[in-house]
Amino acid sequence: MDLNQPADENYANPKTCFFHVLFKAGALAFYILSALFSKSFVIIFVVTVLLAALDFWVVKNVSGRILVGLRWWNEINDLGESIWKFECLDQESLSRMNKKDSWLFWWTLYLTAVAWIFLGIFSLIRFQADYVLVVGVCLSLSIANIVGFTKCRKDAKKQIQAFASQTITSRLSSTIQSAFSVV
Repeated sequence: MDLNQPADENYANPKTCFFHVLFKAGALAFYILSALFSKSFVIIFVVTVLLAALDFWVVKNVSGRILVGLRWWNEINDLGESIWKFECLDQESLSRMNKKDSWLFWWTLYLTAVAWIFLGIFSLIRFQADYVLVVGVCLSLSIANIVGFTKCRKDAKKQIQAFASQTITSRLSSTIQSAFSVV
């Protein structure tokens, strides 16, 4: 992950980038500004969590695939064990991914979680335990995507390394074989 935003290219998927940021910003903005709109904790809880859930779904199922070529999900097997499943594009497609899209994806993924942590600390300082619940739900959704996509990225790197070593071994073996078949 490049820490410096690439300046020499545009976003390849501006609509996906827009929706990737929209629900994150919407949930955070509504939570922060909700005191101006409503005094009802239930409305604040429902709307904020709904926006955070929409963000979770969009990131997990849409923007993760389009912006970084990754997708994850979790299944429970017959024994009740949690099994992580990962999908990633092939090496050639991954190498063509837009760096600016990727940069936006990873930075907003992490910064959203950091923002929820700060808001949670602020709620604790103000002794608003009910608002800590809202932040906890939103932070849990953010962290679930961070964990899922981080594991998926690591799995994709392992697959790429395995493919590269298999290709090199195959080429080396065919080169050696052809060298001995000439003799």
